[in-house]
Amino acid sequence: MSEQNIQATIDNHLKSNHIFLYMKGTPDAPACGFSHEVIHALKQLEVEFKTFNVLEDWDVRQGIKEHANWPFVPQLYIDSKFIGGRDIVMKMHRAGELKPLVQPSN
Repeated sequence: MSEQNIQATIDNHLKSNHIFLYMKGTPDAPACGFSHEVIHALKQLEVEFKTFNVLEDWDVRQGIKEHANWPFVPQLYIDSKFIGGRDIVMKMHRAGELKPLVQPSN
């Protein structure tokens, strides 16, 4: 896949979904503890979100690292904005800062 196609795929994921998580595995079967923690936090907030399993597409896995200039997975996006990886997301969740961000904007 060309770099342009990879970025178009990523842009489509982010623009089509209020909350989007690039993760290892799936929400029902996370393939790493960090992805599991972020999924658990989102489920606690009872919000709809979509995910992409980076283990199924190496090009997208590398592309998101460049897109966000962030080398780790998971990566959480809200309204196409990169929020952070597991450490940042969990810190925000514990502080109550994540909840207002995930609420749908009217």
